Amino acid sequence: MTAVVETPLELLESVAGMRFPPKTDARLQSLMDRNTNGLLTPDERVELESLVELSESIAIVRAKALRVLGRKSP
Repeated sequence: MTAVVETPLELLESVAGMRFPPKTDARLQSLMDRNTNGLLTPDERVELESLVELSESIAIVRAKALRVLGRKSP
């Protein structure tokens, strides 16, 4: 059984447009580059894993909002 929930279009648009702030995105990229080069410290590895997990969660929520809006991910 699927529930029907009404939500303002503006909220769905906002969720569909969610992204990391530029500074966080740059940090994630930096950590991924350091990981590729085998240069991560243990603390950086924990930070990278946390950011990747958060990024994946955001991607799932965005995909669901885009589906409701009838759009595909860019």
